[in-house]
Amino acid sequence: MTTPPFETVTADDIRAVSAQLGRPARNVVGIAARCVCGAPTVVSTAPRLDDGTPFPTFYYLTHPAATAAVSTLEATQVMNEYNDDLAADEDLRAAYTSAHQAYLTDRESIAVVPEIANISAGGMPVRVKCLHALVGHALAAGPGVNPIGDRALERADWSPNVCACVDVDDEADRDEATPAGE
Repeated sequence: MTTPPFETVTADDIRAVSAQLGRPARNVVGIAARCVCGAPTVVSTAPRLDDGTPFPTFYYLTHPAATAAVSTLEATQVMNEYNDDLAADEDLRAAYTSAHQAYLTDRESIAVVPEIANISAGGMPVRVKCLHALVGHALAAGPGVNPIGDRALERADWSPNVCACVDVDDEADRDEATPAGE
């Protein structure tokens, strides 16, 4: 098995991801994609959480601006369009099935969890269910691996090449230094 595309996670990464999520990050095994400023954008999560729960979502989108942009895209019902595209386009279905297999291979390089065998994320390989998971995979794997994730990235009002990060510590400092009412 190969090692999936991610960087070793640091304590600073865990703090950043926890701030992005607004809760403690759980079972992060690597940083799969970063913003141009270096902030985590996608984490790789253990296929089995510490409490024993199987967790199929190996690539988890954490960047707040990316998550918001993908949520906005989902609200436009674009998933219905992508599902129609899958039904009509044999080549797209084949590429999406390949993305599913790549996802499984990456996750299983960390651990094989029988309860989630052959279950990837985002609806792969037969439908589009969660663009967040598909965009996370596309960002982690790079262009050309997940065709639906790539399409969503093209349409989302966010780019991994333009920083939209807010340093949580700096924001708290600004809030403390700003008098009430300003």
